[in-house]
Amino acid sequence: MQLRTPLALLGAALLVLVGPPLLTTGSGSETGTQIPGLRFMVPNTPGGGYDITARTAAKNAEDAGLSHNIEVFNLPGAGGTVGLSRLVSEHGNGRLAMSMGLGVVGAVRSNDAPKTLADTTPIARLTEEQDVVVVAKDSPYKTIDELVGAWKDDPGKLPVGGGSAPGGPDHLAPMLMAQAAGIAPKDVNYIPFDGGGELLASILGDKVSFGVSGVGEYLDQIRAGELRLLAVTGPKRVAGLDAPTLREAGYDVNFTNWRGIVAPPGLTEAERDKLTRLIEELHDSPQWRQSMKRHGWDDAFLTGDAFGDFLDAQDRRVVSVLKELGL
Repeated sequence: MQLRTPLALLGAALLVLVGPPLLTTGSGSETGTQIPGLRFMVPNTPGGGYDITARTAAKNAEDAGLSHNIEVFNLPGAGGTVGLSRLVSEHGNGRLAMSMGLGVVGAVRSNDAPKTLADTTPIARLTEEQDVVVVAKDSPYKTIDELVGAWKDDPGKLPVGGGSAPGGPDHLAPMLMAQAAGIAPKDVNYIPFDGGGELLASILGDKVSFGVSGVGEYLDQIRAGELRLLAVTGPKRVAGLDAPTLREAGYDVNFTNWRGIVAPPGLTEAERDKLTRLIEELHDSPQWRQSMKRHGWDDAFLTGDAFGDFLDAQDRRVVSVLKELGL
């Protein structure tokens, strides 16, 4: 017993010296990013862009030691406005955030939703990405010109699917594409789906002639040969993908989508700052950088009031484009 007591005391002393660094290293406590019970809401079905973004952000934040046990859950409906209404009703809840983007901006307008993004607390814009124009692997259309040629002959017989409500990115992109091709947007047979996951099943099942969605949502299916990529909607080709931009193909369209994070209204300054700090640390992490590259996302980071101003401008843009298209 006399021999064991000094050894026990020495072990206890070593634990005191070693313990605190082991407990704090990589735990997020140094930067104040730990938010116990944090939940990310996805306002559409699994497999879509908001879902992929939220689940990637949660995993990357956990892997980087910024926070732990982040729950991601889906609350689909009405293009994201069901989730938006739920978010706004959680007044003062600093442990809830929602993945969103241009699609929610458009859905608020097209559904005349009672709650808008102006009722939320803006946290950050994260990414920007191009949309892709895709068909099933056994589609008769091998090029964008073949597709557009058939589309012009009879727009109503070639339904186009998108993973957003009217006014959202997957709706605006084909409408702008139609306009550039000389097709009246009001003649386009657009079929909305609640996210890219639902849309994918309809493309593969030949329920729509072609689909438009974010590049990050369908990279795996394109690379696996399940989907044929005909064109991208942005200003440049996507690295590693063999497809022209719409402008290269002769259609004057330059369109990109974006995604971000908002929180409920009524947060204290400390709650808002802590959530923003978590997203800032996530943005700077190597895990997030690798994820952006893997999904084909471009960095579009913007926080706080600047992001709020951007949301206001996007709302005005959606209204303007819909009026221009006669929709």
